Amino acid sequence: MLKQESHLRSVLKGISWRLIAFLDTILVVILITCFFEKCSLDLAVKIGFVEFLIKFIVYYIHERVWQFTVKYGVVTKKQTLFKSISWRIIATAMTFLITGAVLDDFNKIALYVALAELFTKFVLYYLHERIWCKIPLGRIRKLIK
Repeated sequence: MLKQESHLRSVLKGISWRLIAFLDTILVVILITCFFEKCSLDLAVKIGFVEFLIKFIVYYIHERVWQFTVKYGVVTKKQTLFKSISWRIIATAMTFLITGAVLDDFNKIALYVALAELFTKFVLYYLHERIWCKIPLGRIRKLIK
């Protein structure tokens, strides 16, 4: 029998990931905008919130698609690596587009934010996935009940 993550587990993983990613986005945007002498906490938070909302939906879809590669509830480190790479490709492109749209300019700032997150979020995402692999399937429902 093929064991897969429940939809609830995917939603909770999405929320936990987006919270981590939200904080990382704020830090990266602040650092990059300050580098260009245009420091803005407001823009950082705005970009973070827009990303949270849009990427949460895309993350959920990505998560469910990856369920087809998991057999018997076991996820290897190699699968996690490939999943991390595929998500980073999608998410980095989205980061550039979202940052450019919020800044109303697809300039160096938008590019540098996307490139910086390419590295910070790759590591964070991989670690997030490995931590979630330690939580056995079915445990989420038992914790909530």
